[in-house]
Parts: sequence; C-alpha cells; structure tokens
Amino acid sequence: MTSTASADEALLRPAPFLSSVMQIEPQWIDYNGHLNMAYYNVMFDRAIDELWLRLGIGPTYMKERHGSTFTAECHVRYLREIHLGDPVQVSILLVDADEKRLHTFKELRHAEEGWLSATSENMSLHIDMAARKTAPFPADIRARITAVANAHAGVPRPEGIGRRIAMPSK
Repeated sequence: MTSTASADEALLRPAPFLSSVMQIEPQWIDYNGHLNMAYYNVMFDRAIDELWLRLGIGPTYMKERHGSTFTAECHVRYLREIHLGDPVQVSILLVDADEKRLHTFKELRHAEEGWLSATSENMSLHIDMAARKTAPFPADIRARITAVANAHAGVPRPEGIGRRIAMPSK
C-alpha cells in the first residue's frame, strides 16, 4: 500500500482531518504575552491548505484547472491563550458541502496536552478564477468532497457549530 493510499483511507474515516503540528513563531506574540488573534487565522489557514491539498483543490488545482476557494464567512472563538513554545494542531471537520460551498469547523488544540484553544467555523466558496465568480466544483473533485463529507457525517458535532455572536441573555 502506498502512503498516498493510506492518506486517502485516513481522509475517509469518520474522524476529523488532523493538520501537521505547528509551532508558534516569536513575532506572533503580542504585547499581552500571548498569540495575537490574527495568527490564529494564519494557523487555521495553513491547516485548511493541508486539507485542500488532500481534496485536490490546492495550488496545482488553481494553476492547472483555474479553480480555487475563497472564504465567504468566518467565526472564530478564542477560548484559551496560546503562548510561545506551545505546539498546536488543528482538527478540521467537513460539516457539509454542496456544488459550490464547503462548511468547515476547525479546532486548534495544544498538540501535547490536548486542550482546546480556539475554534473557527467557515464557509468557503469554489471560484472559477478566470471569471472570478462562484462555480460548481468539477465532478471528480465534487465526488471526493462528498466522500469526505459523508465520512465526517458520522463524527459527533463539536460544541460551537452554528454559534452566533450575541450579548448574553438577561
């Protein structure tokens, strides 16, 4: 069995996709002594790029087939501080998908201790880069996305999916 076949099998298990372990860069620490909020998004974006590669919609797809994804909406929750030296890993659940959209939910955790630091829920759109407009995924890509979405449908939904920003009830 090739490593690609093993990676494909892992992607189709009823478990969230796990990114590579990432390290916090010193310039990302703000004057409060913790990870600046902007860099949570950098790590979420790096993690989603890993999943997009596995789905076949990475840089090669953009170059050869002139398609890409744009983020249409993002909701980040900051739950526990991350500091310099903390190794982190992102899990990604493909919550749902259709012919043009991908709904993902990401959890950023301390890679060694397992505690949850932040979540990011996103809606991404498939874009025809020549027209710079939304477009359906090609059939082969759509089939792959559907297979992963079906596998992820068996994963219990984490707390936080579908949350909205609002003041606490009085």
